[in-house]
Amino acid sequence: MWSSVVSEVILALDVPSREDALHLVDAIPEVRWVKLGPVLLTRTGMGLVGELVERDLQVFLDLKWHDIPNTVAGAVAAAADLGVAMATVHTLGGPAMMTAAAQAAGPVSLVGVTVLTSHTPAEWALTLGRVDQPLGGEVTRLAVLGREAGLDGVVCSPREIESVRAVLGEGCPIVTPGIRREGDEAGDQARVATPAAAAAAGASHLVVGRPVVLASEPRAAFRTIMEEARCGH
Repeated sequence: MWSSVVSEVILALDVPSREDALHLVDAIPEVRWVKLGPVLLTRTGMGLVGELVERDLQVFLDLKWHDIPNTVAGAVAAAADLGVAMATVHTLGGPAMMTAAAQAAGPVSLVGVTVLTSHTPAEWALTLGRVDQPLGGEVTRLAVLGREAGLDGVVCSPREIESVRAVLGEGCPIVTPGIRREGDEAGDQARVATPAAAAAAGASHLVVGRPVVLASEPRAAFRTIMEEARCGH
């Protein structure tokens, strides 16, 4: 069991509008971290980042940049100017891209996306055009590649937390989506775990969206998840 500080719970703002996003965070004063993804930002524009930063929230910008090194470095630098606390790049972009991003990051903590939590082994093999590879080994390989290129941490599913923690050490951020409470539907996530299990395995940040956003009482749902995460330590 990982015994570091209590895992942070990041609220994924998987809502349709700026107004919905701000209403949600204002209704849950316990929220310290929020995740912004491409759907909401495409609708609202990047001005939402500033509004959340003004509320003293830590913004996790999850755009999974995967482009040529100069372009990704420029995007990371722009995120730093906006006050973003953490951002994602895709490890499949390669070492040169990740190194360029890390050099441009400044105060932004960069975490590498490895294998999406929606991927199955068969789909991953089809995507890469090779014989099935165990997803756990692929995640660990890409996590090490990212760390060697200068990234601060990694994004992985709950199933790979322990193996990634073993190779990257205790000081490395491990951000884990696919968090579901007992009885929650997995949705389009293929690899999921409870907050307590993910925290116990070694995740530093737990990303939670639908179990809170779709709850009849979002604040109560968020607080329950925070308590469950604490039980994992």
